[in-house]
Amino acid sequence: MNIKEKLSRGSWDREETSVFDRGIFFAARQALRRHASGGNVLIAATVVALIVANIPGINDNYFSFWNEEVRLQIGSFNLFSHDGHPMSMLSSINDALMAVFFFSIGLEIKREVLVGELSSFRQALLPIVGAIGGMIVPVVIFWLMSRGTDYSGGAAIPMATDIAFSLGVLAMLGKRVPLSIKIFLTTLAVVDDIGGIIVIAAFYSTEIEYVLLIYAAALLGFLLLGSALHIKSKIFYLGIGCAVWFLFLNSGIHPTIAGVLVAFCVPATPVFAPRKYIEIIRTSISHFKGDEDMRDLQKRTILGKEQMNWLKEVESASDKVISPLQDLEDSLHPIVNYFILPLFAFANAGIYLLDMSPASVFEGVSLAVILGLVLGKFLGILSFSWLTVKLGLAPMPKHANWHSMASVAMLGGIGFTVSIFIATLSFSASDPVQADLLAHAKLGIVVGSVLAGLIGFVWLHFTLPHAVAPDAVEDD
Repeated sequence: MNIKEKLSRGSWDREETSVFDRGIFFAARQALRRHASGGNVLIAATVVALIVANIPGINDNYFSFWNEEVRLQIGSFNLFSHDGHPMSMLSSINDALMAVFFFSIGLEIKREVLVGELSSFRQALLPIVGAIGGMIVPVVIFWLMSRGTDYSGGAAIPMATDIAFSLGVLAMLGKRVPLSIKIFLTTLAVVDDIGGIIVIAAFYSTEIEYVLLIYAAALLGFLLLGSALHIKSKIFYLGIGCAVWFLFLNSGIHPTIAGVLVAFCVPATPVFAPRKYIEIIRTSISHFKGDEDMRDLQKRTILGKEQMNWLKEVESASDKVISPLQDLEDSLHPIVNYFILPLFAFANAGIYLLDMSPASVFEGVSLAVILGLVLGKFLGILSFSWLTVKLGLAPMPKHANWHSMASVAMLGGIGFTVSIFIATLSFSASDPVQADLLAHAKLGIVVGSVLAGLIGFVWLHFTLPHAVAPDAVEDD
């Protein structure tokens, strides 16, 4: 019996009710699984990029490919243009596709604030404070190590947590990991993303073209008006959102910020309220006359015209009971996790290692990034979380202890995607000196993320009970 049938008959068994009472909804479980499996694809893309970038004869094609121009042109207007010049393949990934990634982050943040872990202040306080500590301490460590150097501008690199990689590590431990720990880490990563968005907006903008920014603000106001007038068309928000992105791209504000702001304008209320949805599907299903229709359907392979219309009504109502925000978030998850982020990793993680001294990993910007990710994130998340719990401001996650909290704090040092993204904003690949700093910063991110992941995994493996966690839920 599917969900629609249970809703129409009003029948939920005790086991299903308990699952819903615990707040473990299908969409949340799907998101956790997609992030976790997306981490595996990210790892594969990173390994392939590192291999290809260091194979003589192939690596020249690899590096030159990302400098090819990209055009989406109608007449003289090219959507992929910046200051009148065509974007390269690499910049189109970092500025256009990553805007889609930050759009999905914006949707996730809005949902979390409305109905998720960030909707309750006391429930959200522990991961929020932990995330703040996990941003402050790494930045301080990097700043102390980089004062007076030419790489001091990269202080924000180790402040990020990669949700896909970190949940991927937890997924390797199966049902031994309490769901509350996964939710804590996910919420912490979301707050980290908010911090990253603020940093990008505040410190990685160039000279501002205020006229273009005013046009973009007007379009955002139009989107908010559309949301207030209950316009539910996703095309409306995506189409105008593309125009906002183009204006941000050429205004001097980093275009990924446009993705976040447009996401905040997407309405979170459905066309049909759940009660109306239930009434519609009950009416539609009531047209089927029980055993008589079952015998009729067994005789043929296709539905009758009237039967198909009734089921189409159910399908249409099902689409309209899900809000545009949740529908877009759910639709974008596979695109982001299995295409955009792996492509970003493949384009940006290719580091030419053959002219690097092995000792360079333990000096300069590489060492500052590694210590920021491994030591800074661990100390920041754990110490701020410990202080919050000891002061009685927030409870520990259910079924968690300080060993598991320390392990998760270590997993917070997996900064990969957003760290590399901030590194590309901090150091210009067009300048030889800056390009060398960028390569070493990326190397530090890869090494630091791998170390944090390995230490966190081993720590959890030896300290978690070998039994299934009490709040583990069977997959659908």
